[in-house]
Amino acid sequence: MIFVTVGTHEQPFDRLVKAIDELVADGKLEDEVFIQAGYCTYEPKHCEWVRFVSTLEMRERMEAADVVVTHGGPSSFIEAMAAGKVPIVVPRRVEYGEHVNNHQVEFVRLVAERQGGIVPVYEMDTLHSALDKARHTPQGPAFQSHNLEFCARLRELITSI
Repeated sequence: MIFVTVGTHEQPFDRLVKAIDELVADGKLEDEVFIQAGYCTYEPKHCEWVRFVSTLEMRERMEAADVVVTHGGPSSFIEAMAAGKVPIVVPRRVEYGEHVNNHQVEFVRLVAERQGGIVPVYEMDTLHSALDKARHTPQGPAFQSHNLEFCARLRELITSI
């Protein structure tokens, strides 16, 4: 199973969602695909999808997936790494109206060069080959996400006020 997430940023990431949907439609991708599509205006026709999932469901889907494809938001791809995956990371780009600037492109490039453990995709025509690469790339450095602990502690602090 392939899990795709575009996160919760309010600008659509139609380029990624449409590219995945077209790979399935063209028969180039035979895996089951589940997409968390966020604010995308493109609605997948060949994949199961929803707009948003809870943090718990996101983690469960990442752990169950053979491959995780994510936008370039650090929280999303670090969660995938914490789930033991080598994520395919597709940064949002300003020229496509996907973000306010190209900080995701710059950050993904730095992580790939300095840290490793991700498969960056900058152009959609390399997405299909990145799927095979992610399946055969050894997991990089282990990451442990502290999002759930942070949220629990924040809830405690707010409740105590």
